[in-house]
Amino acid sequence: MKRYHLTTFGCQMNEHDSERMKGMLESLGYSEAPERSEADVILFNTCSIRETADRRFISHLGEAKRLKREQPERVIGVGGCWAQSLKDEVFARFPFVDVAFGPGQVNRLAEFLTSDSLTAQGYFEFEGFTGHLPARRERTFQGWLQISVGCNCACSYCIVPSTRGREVSRPPQELVAEVQAMAADGVREVTLLGQNVNSYGRDLPRGDGERPGFASLLGMLDEIEGIERIRYTSPHPKDMREDVIRAHSELQSVCEHIHLPLQSGSSRILKAMRRTYDRERYLSRVAMIREHVPDVALTTDIIVGFPGESEEDFQQTLDVVEQVSYDSAFTFVFSPRRGTEAAEIGEGIVAHPVKVERMERLVEAVQRHAKERAQRFVGRTVEVLVEGTSRTDPDRLRGRTRHNKVVNFAGLAAPGELTDVEILSATSQTLRGEERLLARTAV
Repeated sequence: MKRYHLTTFGCQMNEHDSERMKGMLESLGYSEAPERSEADVILFNTCSIRETADRRFISHLGEAKRLKREQPERVIGVGGCWAQSLKDEVFARFPFVDVAFGPGQVNRLAEFLTSDSLTAQGYFEFEGFTGHLPARRERTFQGWLQISVGCNCACSYCIVPSTRGREVSRPPQELVAEVQAMAADGVREVTLLGQNVNSYGRDLPRGDGERPGFASLLGMLDEIEGIERIRYTSPHPKDMREDVIRAHSELQSVCEHIHLPLQSGSSRILKAMRRTYDRERYLSRVAMIREHVPDVALTTDIIVGFPGESEEDFQQTLDVVEQVSYDSAFTFVFSPRRGTEAAEIGEGIVAHPVKVERMERLVEAVQRHAKERAQRFVGRTVEVLVEGTSRTDPDRLRGRTRHNKVVNFAGLAAPGELTDVEILSATSQTLRGEERLLARTAV
């Protein structure tokens, strides 16, 4: 039996695509190899959002080159956004690569592997969604649902529109059918994926009435029996409307967690980023969220050192962090991406030591608030979806709350089960507790 090895870089959309690749390969009779050196097909699902992902991928590709030299019949494949952004350059720069494909051509991998072609092939034209492909889920009780692909925004730092194209939404009936099938397979938690999930449906036909929007899609999925939790990523602040916010308080399965990317707290920098909202509009969305979902967990993305960012601009970002008091934040030092508007900015480049110093201050503020926010769970009993064994203590379990907080706890529940956990302590990153049933038994 032939074997494959797949390495995934980047976002949850790539994780979803990788599950489809694995399912497709296993339907062709391949099995997964534990090590790259044991594989007949070596695959990389790549990311082009951050420079660090590029560097990591290139180092891994060097090992693949060596393995190809040792066994020339090995197939080396590169998929995802990095491959899409370079297109035919992939073969010029890395002639040992056999097949390259963008995020909209995952199905072409099977076509290549079952053909008699001995020449390198590249597939880069969007051909459709991967929902029809089989999936090999890492956890049988959690599933990804790709509701759209592409993005119509034009953020000056972002490469996504050129790698994933214009936004295309999947018909709601197709999504409902896919989630019903997931529920029948034992999936209890579904995460909806899109570059801008809350603009879903604007490209779909009206039908008998209004176009199906994101809030109405959440309502349809909430009615599916067996689905206990619905999450989504990532929304855009400009499209975060009241009906979507209300869904978090009115629909039983929609979790009390919203990831609302900030990027910068300076209206001047937001304008340079082409984010199409300003500081005041962002804060008004936060206020609306807090009004309708008082116990919500708010998380965000923040970029430090965008060209032209002054100390005053950065202070405004810190001020928003202090006002909002996020439960967590993904923080990034700006890195220019080839093909974006921001990469062509030649003035106001922030020196690297300044970026590092600002990042340290930002992380301190974020972690301080995250720890303070986490304390509200201490003494409470919360519902936890068990994901497996704790990564830090093999004698404890690891799970996740509806607020997307990781919990390490003593308990007997099995992966995929929902159990009540009493929270005993908290850090900025995790909660620690004891399964309620176990606590009652001990008493």
